[in-house]
Amino acid sequence: MEKLSIQFDEKGLIPAVIQDVRSGEVLMLAYMNEESFRKTIETKQTWFYSRSRQELWLKGATSGHTQYVKQLSYDCDQDALLVQVESNGPACHTGKKSCFYRHVNKMIH
Repeated sequence: MEKLSIQFDEKGLIPAVIQDVRSGEVLMLAYMNEESFRKTIETKQTWFYSRSRQELWLKGATSGHTQYVKQLSYDCDQDALLVQVESNGPACHTGKKSCFYRHVNKMIH
């Protein structure tokens, strides 16, 4: 069995891509530190580290739009996470289902 050795960056963070387990849609990108990573595993809900507020936060604590972890994976370099979730509401603070609702299509044509 492969040894789990998650690589946090120099600030103690790791990027976490949050994906809807059913549709495959990318919902958001957030960061975890060791404590939020541990709490996510223990509670099976997504916990993150806010870089601006410098504190832990439970997704949905204020909005009620919680995310339940169904699969937690890491990449080949062990420096990024993919968290597949069931969500009971929008992921974005704007009320959109995904934080990735803006498109730059005009720039790539």
